[in-house]
Amino acid sequence: MEDQIKLSLPHLAGNENKYVKDAIDSTWITPLGPYVNRFEKLLDEYLSVENVVAVSAGTAAIHLALAILGVGKGDEVICQSMTFAASANPIVYLGADPVYVDSEPDTWNMDPALLRTAINERIKTTKRKPKAIVVVHLYGMPAKMDEIMAIAHEYDIPVVEDAAEAIGSEYNGRKCGTIGRFGILSFNGNKMITTSGGGAIICPDKESAQRALFLATQARENRPYYYHETIGYNYRLSNVSAAIGCAQMEELKWRVDRRRAIHGIYAEALHDNPVVAIHSNPGDEFNSNYWLSTILLDDASPISADELRQKMAEHNIETRLLWRPMHMQPIYSNAPVYTNGVSERLFSRGLCLPSSTTLSDQQIHRVAQLINDYTK
Repeated sequence: MEDQIKLSLPHLAGNENKYVKDAIDSTWITPLGPYVNRFEKLLDEYLSVENVVAVSAGTAAIHLALAILGVGKGDEVICQSMTFAASANPIVYLGADPVYVDSEPDTWNMDPALLRTAINERIKTTKRKPKAIVVVHLYGMPAKMDEIMAIAHEYDIPVVEDAAEAIGSEYNGRKCGTIGRFGILSFNGNKMITTSGGGAIICPDKESAQRALFLATQARENRPYYYHETIGYNYRLSNVSAAIGCAQMEELKWRVDRRRAIHGIYAEALHDNPVVAIHSNPGDEFNSNYWLSTILLDDASPISADELRQKMAEHNIETRLLWRPMHMQPIYSNAPVYTNGVSERLFSRGLCLPSSTTLSDQQIHRVAQLINDYTK
């Protein structure tokens, strides 16, 4: 059988064992401790910010951001439709209603023109403006943040910037996750760096960071006994997980460089294929980390994206269809949606390619060659 090639594996090749052992030996295994503080400081320094709070998941970070913004029952939150469910579910956790906005074809992220339409239509329909906007940097590709932020400022609606897949990506020289009111990171096992599970909320100031920490630690008031005036959550990252994250941060630059190099290998190998387009930075202001290299099959392709996925699986190669848009999910079938057909086409024609930093150039060339064999 041919060697297995996975989509995006965790890469543990540094000081993970050393730091985890130190955390365990010190008995700091709870959701606080020196490695949590160190991990947050490393993230602050990397992002050139000062108020990162490490939590148990990117989903938890979105939940906290929306809670701090006061999202609640009866509110509407605009959310990018083409994304993972974790971008949208926290809206419902808080009793609010998602309103979905389709993508534009350059970045595959939220369409600014449709965003404006959605805001105007929701104000007309509900007599209230949406409470927040959740925009996602899909597969590491930055969204058109200048346009989106300009619209958000015009209507005075805060932006939650879901950079779960985009640590290391930049837009106009700014790190993704630092442009909106709040930024979100994920350290799930398949991400650029991992803490096993975990995430972070990038806050705009010390006050909101303290609020996020308070809510993430069960909203316990400062008294000599357990006393609660607010509903809180058990969302703090553990010291053991943070120890893994500290080791991963030491390798982050190399990993971003490697993912970009993998994308470059795919781009060169697929360059002459008339029915395969690899998704790449659409302009100088975009600098994707290429967390996952992705392709789009032309309508003239002799094989569909799902058929290609199955063919690759026969060769022990894991690929994955692009995200099925939220407005196509049964659980959100009744949500308001503003569409242009872009995300539905992407879902039907797109494929994520193996992008693990553990892969060799030879393995990447093998994947590309099979794509060419099946599509030309």
